[in-house]
Amino acid sequence: MKSAMVETDPTGRHQQGLMAYKYEAILSTEHAENYRETRSTLHVNEETLRILEGHPRKFQSQNRRNRGRLVIMSLGVIAILLFLRRAVAYVFPGVGWSHPTQSCDSVSEGYQCQPELSHYWGQYSPYFAVESEIATEVPDQCQVTFAQILSRHGARDPTSSKSTKYSETIANIHAHAKSYGKGYTFIKDYTYTLGADQLSVFGQQQMINSGEKYYCRYKSLAQNTTPFIRSSGQDRVIESAQNWTQGFHDARIDDLSESNDGYPYKIVVISEVAGSNNTLDHGLCTSFEDGFDSNIGDSAQQTWLGIFTPSITARLNRNLPGVNLTNTDTIYLMDLCPFNTVANPLGHISPFCSLFTLSEWHSYDYYQTLGKYYGYGWGNPLGPTQGVGFTNELIARLTATPVSDHTSTNSTLDSSPKTFPIGGTTSLYADFSHDNDMTAIFAALGLYNATMPLSNTTLQDTEHTKGYSAAWSVPFAARAYFEKMSCVGAKEEFVRVIVNDQVLPLEACGGDNLGRCKLSAFVDSLSFARQGGKWDQCFA
Repeated sequence: MKSAMVETDPTGRHQQGLMAYKYEAILSTEHAENYRETRSTLHVNEETLRILEGHPRKFQSQNRRNRGRLVIMSLGVIAILLFLRRAVAYVFPGVGWSHPTQSCDSVSEGYQCQPELSHYWGQYSPYFAVESEIATEVPDQCQVTFAQILSRHGARDPTSSKSTKYSETIANIHAHAKSYGKGYTFIKDYTYTLGADQLSVFGQQQMINSGEKYYCRYKSLAQNTTPFIRSSGQDRVIESAQNWTQGFHDARIDDLSESNDGYPYKIVVISEVAGSNNTLDHGLCTSFEDGFDSNIGDSAQQTWLGIFTPSITARLNRNLPGVNLTNTDTIYLMDLCPFNTVANPLGHISPFCSLFTLSEWHSYDYYQTLGKYYGYGWGNPLGPTQGVGFTNELIARLTATPVSDHTSTNSTLDSSPKTFPIGGTTSLYADFSHDNDMTAIFAALGLYNATMPLSNTTLQDTEHTKGYSAAWSVPFAARAYFEKMSCVGAKEEFVRVIVNDQVLPLEACGGDNLGRCKLSAFVDSLSFARQGGKWDQCFA
C-alpha cells in the first residue's frame, strides 16, 4: 500500500491539516509483464534435476521416437488454429486476434482500439490524442517556463443513478425478451456488475499514463520541480490525482534513477460539500443549478434524441421482441458500450458496441456534445460563468500576481502560499476536476469560440463545429496543458493551450501560426472572467 498526503480544505467542512489517504498502487504495464513472466517460469526441484541428469540416454531415445509424432501433432494443431481463426473471422468479423494481455491504451496516443467508433462516445470516450493542425512540439528556439495541466478524472463506473437505470434496463430485457436476434444472444447471459461512481482499474492506468506523459513533455522543468497539485473532493477525482502522481514519479525515477523527491506528493483537496467555494466543481450559482438555465442542455438533447433514436429503437425491439424498449432505453444500451469497455482492465471493446452502426455512434457522440455545449459551455447563458474562478486562478499563476476574483474561488486557500503558491520555484501545476467543470472553464477562457451555436436537429461533425465535440474536449482522463514559454528574440513570454494533444488556435488573443499569444494579449482577452462573468445573475 502507498499513501499520499492530502491537505484538506480549511473551511470547517473538513478537518484542517494533513491526513493520510490510502490507496492501492496498481501494476504498471511493465510490472504486469514481469509478473506474468515470473509466474510462467518452470520451477524444478533438486530431486527432479537428479533424475533428469541420471537418465540422459533414456530421454534422448524417447525424444527420437517421439520427434516424428511431435512434428505431425504440431502441424495438426496449427491447421486447427488456422481453421478456427478463419471461422471466428467469418462468424464475428469485428473480433480481432490481438494478444489477450494487450491494452487498448498507451501513454503517447491514448485509446486506439476501433477508433472509428470508440472516438465517438462523447464524454465516455477514453482519452485519445486528437489530431492537431498545429505541431504539438515546443516551437524551435522556445523554452517552456510554466506548465499547468487541468485534468478530468480517469474512466469510472456509471453514476449511482445511471447505474440503477442500466441495471433495470437489463432486468427488463431478461424478464420480457421472447427471443434474442442474431448478434443479441450475448445479452441473455449478460450479468450487470458495474458499480457506481468509482474509478475503474483501466481509469487508474489512464491517469498513471497521463502523469508519465506530462513528465516526459516537461522534463526540463520536471526533473527538478515537483508539481503543485490540487483535486476536487470526490473520491474518483482524488484517486485520479494520486495515480497521476504515481505516473509522474515513476517517470522521474526511470529518468533520474533516484527516488528522494518527496513522494508521495501533497495534494490540496477542495471540498465538494454543498456551499463550498471550489473552482474545480460547480455548485454555488443557484440560477445555474436550479433555474431555467439548468434545463437547456437536457432540452437540446431531447430534441436530437427524438430524431436519431426511433429507427434504432425499432431495430432493437425487432431483435428483442416483447421488451418494448423506449428511445431513452436505446441511449442506456449505447451507454453500456463505453462503460463495459472501460470496466475491462485492458479496455477491450464490449459486445454492446456491435449492436450499433458507425453512423449511429456519430449521432450518439453529437447527442453527448449537445449536452455539454448547452449544459455547461457556450450554449448556456451562465455556463461560462462557472469557469470564471479557475480562469482567474490561472491568470494569477501565469502572471505571478494575487488572485482577483469574487466568484467561486476559495479565498482562504488562494491567499496562502501553502495552498496556492504563486511564482518563485513553482512552475508546474496539476489540477483534477470533472468534465462539466472543464467545459465551463474552456468557455470562460474563450476556447472553441469559433464554434457557432450547435443545431439540435442536424448532426454537425467536428469540421462544422470548428473542432468542438465532447469526445475531443472532455473524454475520460482528458487533459488541457496551459504553457508559458520564452522564445529567442521575443521580449515577452507566450502562452499556448493544448487540449488532448490538439493545439488550439487562440483566435481571441490573435494567436500566431504556432498557436501562441503574447502573455499580455492572452490576459487581456480574458476580460469576461476578469470582470466576474455573469456572477451577478447567479442569485437573481
